[in-house]
Amino acid sequence: MIRSFEELLEAAKARSGVKVAVAAAEDREVLEAVAIATEQRMGEFILFGDDPKIRALAAEVELDLSGVEIVNEPSPPAAARLAVARVSSGGASILMKGLVATSDFLKAVLDKEVGLRTGRLLSHVAVFKSPGYDRFFYLTDGAMNIAPTLEQKVQIIQNTVELAHRLGNAQPKVACVAAVEVVNPDMPETVEAAALAKMSDRRQIKGCVVDGPLGLDNAVSMEAARHKSVGGPVAGQADVLLAPDIAAGNAIYKTMVYFGVVDAAAVVVGAAAPVVLTSRSDSPRARMLSLALAIATA
Repeated sequence: MIRSFEELLEAAKARSGVKVAVAAAEDREVLEAVAIATEQRMGEFILFGDDPKIRALAAEVELDLSGVEIVNEPSPPAAARLAVARVSSGGASILMKGLVATSDFLKAVLDKEVGLRTGRLLSHVAVFKSPGYDRFFYLTDGAMNIAPTLEQKVQIIQNTVELAHRLGNAQPKVACVAAVEVVNPDMPETVEAAALAKMSDRRQIKGCVVDGPLGLDNAVSMEAARHKSVGGPVAGQADVLLAPDIAAGNAIYKTMVYFGVVDAAAVVVGAAAPVVLTSRSDSPRARMLSLALAIATA
């Protein structure tokens, strides 16, 4: 099982031939990440976008373009569609967002002719490694689904579990995070958490163990679980943190990055190929680690 970003990078380097299509690649931060990945011989890149701008920025970030294919398309929405088409046709295995509006980017991903539709829900998974723990944490969904229904939460769990399986975690423990550890009808997320736990018991959700509702503290800390007398197969041992909604998921994500100072990577799953959809505020390292996550699991 891959338990650290060092191990993840090694796994990605072992798949150096995996091709990444970058949509609207005329983005300094994205090209910085590509430069780092290229230096580490991690993946091969096809850059779709404004050719002169890409070359100028590549020179600034010292990205060696020898062996890198550039497809000139100055229009970001059109560049996104071309990048998606390259992935859907099998010419690349991973899609990465560059300097294009997220709405235009996702429109291309969901395009009925060239898109990456699978019939599954698209969801966002962030992967963290905290120094105090010996494993990855998978947080979902802090970027795609605003207020997922019970049915959508099942799909979000399944998407995340599949990613965890690809990193060697054969039976991830999923915590349905809430503010309290008991079912409260006035807090619908606790009712849904209990339903998800029962669905897991009855093997309606496979490949993992689901429990909840669980507070974040007693989901990840055995000591906190003991103090609160919270038992079960997931308490204190969670691998996957299922946020009740996008607000909670996004807050946990940003708290980890800005206050926890931990490494993080993220990918959108549920499409026909991994999609790297990073934030404008993400560091080049975070973008590079997201690329590594996508390459290792493509």
